[in-house]
Amino acid sequence: MPDLNGLKGYQDLSAGTSDFNAQTFLIQSLLSRVNTATLVKVTAVTNVGTVSPVGFVDIMPLVNQLDGDGNVIPHGISYNCCYARVQGGTDAIIIDPKVGDIGVAVFASRDISSVQINKAESNPGSFRQFDLADGIYLFGVLNGIPTQYVQFNASGITITSPTAVTINAPLTVNGNITTTGTVINNGKNIGSTHTHSGVTTGAGNTGVPN
Repeated sequence: MPDLNGLKGYQDLSAGTSDFNAQTFLIQSLLSRVNTATLVKVTAVTNVGTVSPVGFVDIMPLVNQLDGDGNVIPHGISYNCCYARVQGGTDAIIIDPKVGDIGVAVFASRDISSVQINKAESNPGSFRQFDLADGIYLFGVLNGIPTQYVQFNASGITITSPTAVTINAPLTVNGNITTTGTVINNGKNIGSTHTHSGVTTGAGNTGVPN
C-alpha cells in the first residue's frame, strides 16, 4: 500500500540506502507470507453435536489482504481444518462449531495433512510452512448470546436448555432438589400431584409409587 512518499509495500525512502535496509525490506516482505493466528469464520462443519470423533471445519480468514496499491483481496476458504475439543482419552465435552461462528485459528509451522489422516507421527505432506491450508480452529470469539449453556457465576452454576437436559447415568444428589415443574419417574408423576390409591387413613405406610 503506498505510503506518504508514494512508495509501495514495505519499501520507504531508506530501503535502498544501505545493505542493511535492503535486507530489512526483504525480510519484512518474506514475513508477510507467514501465517500465525487470525480471526476466521466457519463456513462448513462435518459434525453436528453427535457422539463421534472430532471432526473438521472449513474456515475463511476475516482480515482481508491488501496489495501494494491498496486493493482489497479477500482470502479464500481453507478446507478440512481440524478443530479443538476439550477431551482426555474417552472423556469429552462435545460442543461442535456451527456454520457462521467467528473464532480463532492458528496455522502450523509445517504441513499437518499426513498427521490428520494417520492420527500418528508422520512426515510432513509437503514442504509448505505457516500455510493457511494447515489451520487449526481453536474456539469461538465475537459471537452472540447463547440460548443453551452452562453458566458459572457468584450465584452458582446454571444449566439452561430450551429443549431438554438428559442425564444417562446413575445419579446421586447430596442436597435438596427444588422443582417448579413435574417430576416423572418411569412415566409416573411423583410430584406434588402424585397420589396412592387404596389407602386407609392411619399410622401405616403406603407402598411404592404406582
